[in-house]
Amino acid sequence: MARIPLLQLSGISLTFGGDPIFDGLDLVVQPSDRVALVGRNGSGKSTLMKVMAGLIEPDAGLRVVPPGITTGYMEQEPVLTGYATLGDYAAEGLDAGEDWRVEAAAEGLKFRPEAEASKASGGERRRAALARLLAHAPELMLLDEPTNHLDIEAIAWLEKFLSETRAGFVLISHDRAFLRALTKATLWIDRGQVRRQERGFAGFEDWREEVWAAEDDARHKLDRKIKAEARWAVEGISARRKRNQGRLRALQDMKAERASQIRRQGTAAMALESGGTSGKMVIEAKGLAKRFGDKVILTGFDLRVQRGDRVAFVGPNGVGKTTLLKMLTGEEAPDTGTVKLGTNLDIAVFDQARATLDLSMTLWDGLVNDPEMRVSGRADQVMVRGQPKHVIAYLKDFLFDESQARAPIKSLSGGERARLLLARIMARPSNLLILDEPTNDLDVETLDLLQDILGEYDGTVLLVSHDRDFIDRVANTTIAMEGDGRATVYAGGWTDYQNQRAERQVSDAAEAAQAAAPRAAGKPAEKPAARAAAGAALSFTERHRLEALPGVIARLEAEIAKLTEFLADPALFANSPAKFNKASEALVERQQQLAAAEEEWLALEERAG
Repeated sequence: MARIPLLQLSGISLTFGGDPIFDGLDLVVQPSDRVALVGRNGSGKSTLMKVMAGLIEPDAGLRVVPPGITTGYMEQEPVLTGYATLGDYAAEGLDAGEDWRVEAAAEGLKFRPEAEASKASGGERRRAALARLLAHAPELMLLDEPTNHLDIEAIAWLEKFLSETRAGFVLISHDRAFLRALTKATLWIDRGQVRRQERGFAGFEDWREEVWAAEDDARHKLDRKIKAEARWAVEGISARRKRNQGRLRALQDMKAERASQIRRQGTAAMALESGGTSGKMVIEAKGLAKRFGDKVILTGFDLRVQRGDRVAFVGPNGVGKTTLLKMLTGEEAPDTGTVKLGTNLDIAVFDQARATLDLSMTLWDGLVNDPEMRVSGRADQVMVRGQPKHVIAYLKDFLFDESQARAPIKSLSGGERARLLLARIMARPSNLLILDEPTNDLDVETLDLLQDILGEYDGTVLLVSHDRDFIDRVANTTIAMEGDGRATVYAGGWTDYQNQRAERQVSDAAEAAQAAAPRAAGKPAEKPAARAAAGAALSFTERHRLEALPGVIARLEAEIAKLTEFLADPALFANSPAKFNKASEALVERQQQLAAAEEEWLALEERAG
């Protein structure tokens, strides 16, 4: 039996006062589809998602959503006017008794529903918008960069949630690890054309290279054919003019076809030039401690950064990664401890908030008015790594059109703002690069290029990021900030950190378990070497699961209680059978999960005992 699509677009055409963004687009999203939507910054990904959500009306074509199917779109910049708290915004439209959905999402995404909406940061607003979407549980979720402003723990929670949902979803993200883990099909927007492959993002790059190789081959063959036919037209047409008009028309058609082919957008001409060589020792920190009121940021932290190091800082939002960066570069003083900076440092900073961009300025003015880029007496040139260059030419290096030069910076997308900031910091030589969340909003091609540039950069890099794949590709040292003032230095990138941390916790757990047993029996403790050899009753993963299960059980019991209360309304089925059925399914599912969790806890507790 054929499945009814969740969404169907037919013959969609859309133009914003210039070349068509889409022309004759057809698209179908089926139940349980898990689709990655990929393409270059500015290719129309967010626009297509808004068309799918019904927020943008196309110039032509039809959008069809079957009756009874609900779609949800995660707003990039939600408007919270009229809402007292973030929870009020996230829960709008839910029935009484369904607030538990918002609370569950808030716990995973790490935002406070009781926080005042008027004082919420951009990241808090986005997390509330994501919680609103998840709480309403539509059959089709449209997620545009949901991992932006989430820390790694929240990303892991969202990844698990989406992996378990029965809903279909279309996902835009720069996070390769997130896309690889979740998607089973890929929509690729390339020069106004949307292609689909029934493979997840893991196969995208190979597919893209195959498509481009086939295009290049076809274009080469067409060029050769045009050249041969053009030679014939010049040398042999006079004697056969009447008989060969069709061949001439075919030649004109081939030329028109070649002219209409849209060349692929190149990669940005990004480059980093190292300034003067810094000293071998770049930063030496000893005994750093910092707190804000009762919140401890750091205690007793030591670090030595040498020339050429790539150091990544990871940890939950709000744990103090940016504060530590500022202390290490001398921008903020520690409460105790010392920081010694090396000699001959030229520092360039990519800030998370893009605060150095004046959104009221045009792109042109944003570059020529930068003191580091200003060319004396020239209003149309900027200084790029010691050489004057025309503003338009430099903007084109970073994939901006000439028409954008006089546009306000506030009109740019998130990815375009990130590219503009990269253009500014790459214009001058540096030997210490501070990158605070550089990957947000950048497309995968630009991330690839940035990774390659950092690999060839002679200077030192300090990097804050929640992008696990990017950290693996760039970092040779990872500093994990785990809260309560703890910051631990690990060799390697994200995967190396995870492996070393697991090994360390297994070793610590084994030692603690072996030390506790003799004491309980009135015997002297074994020596550390003997304890390590003895091992632990449970693996690290099992022990961690045993510790987490009571919280899981408590959460499930609370959700079951709220669902039971919600379903107790005798008028619910008559007034809203769809909500009654959905709540009933959720209740059964959570009861099954509770039974499984309790059984798992008993089995692990018995083995641990």
